[in-house]
Amino acid sequence: MPTYTPPVKDQQFLLHDLFRISESDTPGYDELDRDFTAAVLEEAGKIAANVLQPLNEVGDREGCTLENSVVRTPTGFKEAWEQMAEGGWMGLDASPDFGGQGMPHLLNTATGELFSSANMAFQMYVGLSHGAASALAEHGSDEQKATYLPKIYAGEWSGTMNLTEPHCGTDLGLIRTKAEPQGDGSHKITGQKIWISGGENDLADNIVHLVLARIPDGPEGIKGISLFVVPKFLPNPDGSLGERNALSCGGLEEKMGIHGNATCVMNYDGATGWLVGEMHKGMRAMFTMMNEARLSVALQGYTQGEVAYQNALGFARDRLQGRDVTGAQAPDKPADPIIVHPDVRRGLMDQKSVTEGGRAFVYWGAQMIDRSQRMDDEEAEAMVSLLIPVMKGFLTDKGFDTCVLAQQTLGGSGFTREWGLEQFVRDARIAMIYEGTNGIQSLDLVGRKLPQDGGKAMMAFFEIVKTFIKENEGDDALKSDFLDPLKAASKDLQAAAMYFMQEGMKNPLNALAGSYDFMHLFGHVCLGLMWGQMAKAAGDALAAGASDTDFYETKIATGRYYMARQLPMTGTHLARITSGADTVMALDAERF
Repeated sequence: MPTYTPPVKDQQFLLHDLFRISESDTPGYDELDRDFTAAVLEEAGKIAANVLQPLNEVGDREGCTLENSVVRTPTGFKEAWEQMAEGGWMGLDASPDFGGQGMPHLLNTATGELFSSANMAFQMYVGLSHGAASALAEHGSDEQKATYLPKIYAGEWSGTMNLTEPHCGTDLGLIRTKAEPQGDGSHKITGQKIWISGGENDLADNIVHLVLARIPDGPEGIKGISLFVVPKFLPNPDGSLGERNALSCGGLEEKMGIHGNATCVMNYDGATGWLVGEMHKGMRAMFTMMNEARLSVALQGYTQGEVAYQNALGFARDRLQGRDVTGAQAPDKPADPIIVHPDVRRGLMDQKSVTEGGRAFVYWGAQMIDRSQRMDDEEAEAMVSLLIPVMKGFLTDKGFDTCVLAQQTLGGSGFTREWGLEQFVRDARIAMIYEGTNGIQSLDLVGRKLPQDGGKAMMAFFEIVKTFIKENEGDDALKSDFLDPLKAASKDLQAAAMYFMQEGMKNPLNALAGSYDFMHLFGHVCLGLMWGQMAKAAGDALAAGASDTDFYETKIATGRYYMARQLPMTGTHLARITSGADTVMALDAERF
């Protein structure tokens, strides 16, 4: 059975050695000193390791069941939900005005990592509720906020987001769900939604659905979509539960993974709902929480990679097979542990370098979300909007690859349920699909984010890389191993962007055919930047006389590996991009 050890030490390194958050001018960060974050993360780690992780295999084996329109979650999930609620984890970064603890989104991201690594299917119930609450907090009326937010943050009620319908996913302008005005401020919602995570569950007393629907006689397409809050039970004025609303779960999807999370078909049969925000502005309200939601999915990518890596490492240290080609490393045993073999080391270093680099990348993104929300920092908002599709697409792709590599480390054992690695592979696969498939992320990146505001955010990113290199070019310990590779990779990224500007204008297919490679090229440069910064922070700690030299030296060695073995992939991606669209589009549809 798999195990999980919360990587609190590495989290603390990022928060305090790398990002130095307590010195930041972001409101609320001055309270995040090393002792405080350690206490929060260690407590979250206990819940993750002792409560949620043991339920991960239970949830996978039992799944959810549907009986008379009621979903039963796996054994232990309800008790875990109650423990999370009692600890205040549901509203860690929520406004104290509605029962939250007012912590920055960065800290919520760090604790969410621990919960997600331990039990991704369970954490999805928490994450979707958080997303629904965020949309209501931003766009809901005062009455809606007072009615729903305290209950969600207290864990008494859960929340969902209802977008997809059987005939449309990405193209939400095709939505058919109707919202008929009733004359009293309410609407009757009729239609069917699919793939609704947590759409029905037995964890909370009520479920607050946010539903995209179309008001009759509104504009066609996406401009005519509105957002509605549609609770499972209608709240009474005193906050108690009233009558059951006209909605039900029509079925559960049988899925490849995340069995512990109920993925529901939701039927709305004239259910009572109330408009959230402005009429016909539902997509604006939905996209308010899109950066946050996609960041949480990027996190799922590396968190599954983290727990898979931990278990692959444990196996590699214990499994005896063959002898080291340079001589026996365990002469008292019949064979050496497989970790002595270079190809096993390669797989483990791939896993370790991507996971730790991904963690830094996501934490950087969470800080930008805090700055945009707490300071109305437009530059931070523009930068995180540019990077979100890279985070989501690149880190979920690489997270899945990491899980497969971890599974491979175990050989035949990795293919069996007993060791648990195959569950991580299956669970990680969904992160590449939902919240916008990774192909859609790449199109969003190249088609919308890259040229936005004349490419201002992209230029700002290049300036960040350039400044880091220039400020540290006199550091001999960094130059050849970190700065030079980062400079070369950044030039590849600039060349790709220039190609899109030149060739994309002539033929848009040239840009679209290279979009996926651009997303990965960009992702590698981002992780190269993170590793350069981490190496600098680790070197500074060693120079200052840090006692834990092994940790910091290991950090630098891991970074060298990424820069030498992973970052050169930018050249391959550039070559693919500049080959254009001709080979991609050469076959007519009927010739495939």
